[in-house]
Amino acid sequence: MSQLRKSILLASSVICAFTVSAQEQPKAEDLVGKTYIGIHGTKINTDDDRLTDNGMDFIKHAKGFGAEVGHRFTESAELRLSYTDLNLDSSGALGNNPSGANIALNYLYFPTQENFYFMAGASALDVIESKMSVNLGAGYRHYITERSAIYFEGNGHYQLDNTYTDLSAQIGLIYFFGDTPKKVVRTQPTAVAPAKAVAPMAAKPIDTDGDGVIDSKDQCKATPADNKVDSQGCTIFNEENDELNLHVKFDNSKAIVKAEYLANIKAAAEFLKKYPHTSLAIIGHTSSQGSAAFNKKLSHQRAEAIVDVLVNKFGIDASRLTAKGMGEEALLNTANNATAHAENRRIEAKVSVKNKVAVKR
Repeated sequence: MSQLRKSILLASSVICAFTVSAQEQPKAEDLVGKTYIGIHGTKINTDDDRLTDNGMDFIKHAKGFGAEVGHRFTESAELRLSYTDLNLDSSGALGNNPSGANIALNYLYFPTQENFYFMAGASALDVIESKMSVNLGAGYRHYITERSAIYFEGNGHYQLDNTYTDLSAQIGLIYFFGDTPKKVVRTQPTAVAPAKAVAPMAAKPIDTDGDGVIDSKDQCKATPADNKVDSQGCTIFNEENDELNLHVKFDNSKAIVKAEYLANIKAAAEFLKKYPHTSLAIIGHTSSQGSAAFNKKLSHQRAEAIVDVLVNKFGIDASRLTAKGMGEEALLNTANNATAHAENRRIEAKVSVKNKVAVKR
């Protein structure tokens, strides 16, 4: 039985290794109301004072496998019930290792509604004898698909009766069941007043779209009501320019994007999403300090760092972005002082788009 459990855990680990990052993790709101089941492996470093039944040998540690069931009842909280079958490793010379178990009920709190969580709970921990124990810990959950995840967690256990303190580490695989409820918007039918009888009138020229040009002369028969039109009934457009200018500065000899510039990069990402057919060249620069070869490489790394943020944080397709390093070839300030060097440590990106805007009435 022990060998079978080890095989199951090994197979699960292999599956995780080949499928990791297959999909983005689900939103917290999509997990609310779902139940999951899982399997796990546990190792416990037991308190040095835990003695076996003979009162002479002590329990060195315990390890085992188990199963669990959990339920996500808010975007930030879960309840989980688990059972773990334990093999206790004692210091006895005869190698007589007793068995144990742990039945635990835990509350999991996700402060950012994503992967990291804190946990607290109570359990019936059976190490030689079954006693009530409380625990505190933390864990990290990595989603393989929208329904499955692996997790790693550590806990400190305190047994109330005998004041034993134990430490445990656990790795597990879970799978969610259930569908996310769909929100249904119900609308009330609008009452239609009966048409009033009217006296026949003389036929008038028809202007279906109400733009002031009758249908017989209208070459654009479905112009929006608030658009200004020409003599042929077609919308009149003005051409406007929309520009993106991105500037980010870096610390000396660094290619790390500082948090204070994320808002600027986000604005650039929104511009690229608004105009999906545009591409963006990101040009990196350095100060005149250091060798030209080093500065050339550093400037390219700075441009690549901006590309990485646009792709991985804001979802821009990498094929739309290019990174180029200019080194110290295009200094903004040629002075040899700290102010000039700070001005020159930068990236620049610029693109202009011509946009047709309808003239309103």
